[in-house]
Amino acid sequence: MKKIPEFTSELEERAFWEKNDSSDYLDWNQAKLAVFPSLKPTTKAISLRLPESMLAQIKVEANKRDVPYQSLMKMWLSEHLPHPP
Repeated sequence: MKKIPEFTSELEERAFWEKNDSSDYLDWNQAKLAVFPSLKPTTKAISLRLPESMLAQIKVEANKRDVPYQSLMKMWLSEHLPHPP
C-alpha cells in the first residue's frame, strides 16, 4: 500500500483524490461500516395542505422551468424570506 500524503488544505486533498485511486492507498477489505447517529439532516420534512388546484398550478410552473415542484416551492420561499447576514 502507498502512504497517503499529508495535505495542507481540503482543496489539496480533493485534488489528490480526484487523480488517484483510493485502493492504492487503502485496503478496502479491512473497511468497517461507520454509523453516525448524532448527525442531523440539513432539511426537515413537513406536511403542508394546499388546495389541489394550487398544487396543480405549482406543478405546471415547475414543469415550465424543468425543476421538481418541491424545489420550485423552496426557491420561491427563499426569495421571499430575509437572508441572514
